[in-house]
Amino acid sequence: MSTKVDTTEPLPVLLRTDRDGIATLTLNRPEQYNALSQNMLCSLQTELDEIAGNELVRAVIIGGKGDAYCAGHDLKEMRSSEDREFHQELFDQCGRVMISINQLPQPVIASVNGIATAAGCQLVANCDLAIAAEDARFAVSGINLGLFCSTPAVPLSRNLLRKKAMQLLLTGEFISARTAEDCGLVNEVVPLEKLDSATQGLAAKIAAKSARAVRLGKEMFYKQLPMDLSAAYAYASGRMACNMESYDAREGIDAFIQKREPKWTNK
Repeated sequence: MSTKVDTTEPLPVLLRTDRDGIATLTLNRPEQYNALSQNMLCSLQTELDEIAGNELVRAVIIGGKGDAYCAGHDLKEMRSSEDREFHQELFDQCGRVMISINQLPQPVIASVNGIATAAGCQLVANCDLAIAAEDARFAVSGINLGLFCSTPAVPLSRNLLRKKAMQLLLTGEFISARTAEDCGLVNEVVPLEKLDSATQGLAAKIAAKSARAVRLGKEMFYKQLPMDLSAAYAYASGRMACNMESYDAREGIDAFIQKREPKWTNK
């Protein structure tokens, strides 16, 4: 079924800038706390699809415009229809975006400048890495509205301790950025005025590595997670052997031995 899009929403709802191999996507509905409207999800999907095949992009940052990162789904849009099929497609659409982030060859970093609630918290948990401002707060608050955050539970249960994830999902309570760091939801907490530089710095570190090794590593990391230990080691060993056949791996080892900087070709 094709996705219904409200064309009356002002555009652009998503901004993109590219610099030094880093693509920055900025959620651009500040008056709506960057809620994930259908337009926003469609725009994210379009950009992610383009980035996936763009070898010039080495890392991706997803940030939010204004005082909030992302307040989750647009509740007014959700209540605009009583149709089950409409809601099924909306949540499927969001799921496709989250899966695309997971399957993207390039690492994705959430740059969390403010509140991240419900599907907004899901977005943070789904990114490969996350840096948050000190005053950012996180919640999966659907339970407060009689709606259990089932889709946000997917990445939360895979990133946080199980009991902590359940506490967030069952109480709908906010946690601070520092607590989110302790839980494993974010990698680092910095002052708001340093958020952009910290996120760009992390992205630049990744962009400076062999793109081939990064792509292989991200794919391997997620594929081995559901495997048992023996299968995971067998799969990882095969990936390392494949990696060793690449020019970049040989160049990187030679450069280390020769005490010089490597020259990546991504081959």
